[in-house]
Amino acid sequence: MPSREQARKIGLARALSKLGYCSRSQAAELIRAGRVRLNGGVRRDPETPVRLERDRIVVDERAIEPSPKIYLMMNKPRGVVTTASDERGRETVYAVLEEAGKPLPWVAPVGRLDKASEGLLLLTNDSEWGERIAAPETHLEKTYHVQIVAVFDEAFTRAMVAGMRSEDGDLLRVLRASLLRSGEKNCWLEITLDEGKNRQIRRMLAALGVEVVRLVRVAIGPLQLGKLAKGGYRPLTRDEKLAVDRAVGKSSTSPAC
Repeated sequence: MPSREQARKIGLARALSKLGYCSRSQAAELIRAGRVRLNGGVRRDPETPVRLERDRIVVDERAIEPSPKIYLMMNKPRGVVTTASDERGRETVYAVLEEAGKPLPWVAPVGRLDKASEGLLLLTNDSEWGERIAAPETHLEKTYHVQIVAVFDEAFTRAMVAGMRSEDGDLLRVLRASLLRSGEKNCWLEITLDEGKNRQIRRMLAALGVEVVRLVRVAIGPLQLGKLAKGGYRPLTRDEKLAVDRAVGKSSTSPAC
C-alpha cells in the first residue's frame, strides 16, 4: 500500500530529485529542455504534478527508477567549492568524488562549507533527509576548530557567545567558544554553532579584528570527522545515520547505507 508521501502529487522536478537522479535545479533544466517525458509525453513545466507510485518518468529515453539511498561523509579539502558546477571554473567537491575512482549515483552536499573552509561535509541523494539536516529550525550543532592570528583573549569569545549585529542587521552568535591550544602569536579555538548563517564564524571574527588562518568543521551533531583522510569519503554507518536522525528529532526508518 503506498505511503501518504507516495500517494500525494509532487512537482516533476522534485520527483526526479526524490528518485535520486539529480538535484531539483538540474531536473528543472532537463525538463525545460524537453528531455523529460511523463507517461509518454514531453513535459516542460518543472511543477507538472506527479504521483511517484503510478507515473512513469523517462529522461533521455531512460526510465527513472528509485536509487538506493546513499549517505556519505567527506573530509572536504580547502580550496574546493560545494556546488555541482562553478561559473568561475573552480574545483568542486564532485571532482574530489571523481578522483576516488568509485562510481556513485548523484549525491548533493548537505549545506555548505565555503571554499576556504575544510572538514566534515555530508552528501546524499535523499533530498528530504538533507533538507531536514540543513534546516535552521533543527538547531543541529556543528563544531569547528578555528586557527586565528591572535593570542587567546576571553573577551572575544564572550563577545561571540553574547552575539553581535552584522552590517545588514543580522544577529550573529555562537553557542560555545573555548580555547583548544595557544602559541605565541596564534591559537586554536573550538566553536560550536546551532545555526548556520553564511560565513558566520569568519564574519564574527572579522568584526572583532581577528584574522582566520584555518577553519575546520569537525562535527555535525553526534557525527565526528575523526581520522577520515583529507579528500576522502565513506558511507555513514547505520548507527551514525540513526544518531544524526535522533539528533534532529526525526528517527528515520530509511534503509541503512
